[in-house]
Amino acid sequence: MLRGFATVSFYAADVKAAREWYSKLLGIEAYYAVPSAEEPAYVEFRFGDFQCELGIIDAKYAPHQVGNGPSGAIVSWHVDDLEGELEHLLELGATLNEGIVERGNNTGFRTASVVDPFGNLIGIMSNPHYLEILAGLKV
Repeated sequence: MLRGFATVSFYAADVKAAREWYSKLLGIEAYYAVPSAEEPAYVEFRFGDFQCELGIIDAKYAPHQVGNGPSGAIVSWHVDDLEGELEHLLELGATLNEGIVERGNNTGFRTASVVDPFGNLIGIMSNPHYLEILAGLKV
C-alpha cells in the first residue's frame, strides 16, 4: 500500500548550483551531501510540516534522459500563499509552466507549476485537504 511521499528526487547537471538555488527557495541549507559537500553527487533537504525529503541527484546518474526541456512528474507542494510563492519562484529564476488554475468548482483547490533552472517541474497548490489533515494532527 502506498503510504505517502518519502523522497522526491530531482536531477541537475550542476548539483552545487541546484543546492544553492533550492537553499534560497526553501530558506534552509541541505543537511546531507555525498560524496562531499564540496563536490556533491547528491544533496538532500528536509522541510515542511512533515519534513518531506527533496533529493538533488547529479544528472549523469539519471535512469532517463535529462536536460532537453522540462521533465518529471509534477509533485504539488501545499503553500499558504499561492500567488506569493509563485512570484517567489519566478524571482529566483524559475520559468512559468502553468499559471494559477482553479481546480474543481470553487472548492479551494488551486494549482500552478514552474520549471526550475535545472529542468525539473515544481508544482505548488492551495490544498484545503492538506490543511484539514494538518489541523487534525495538532493536539
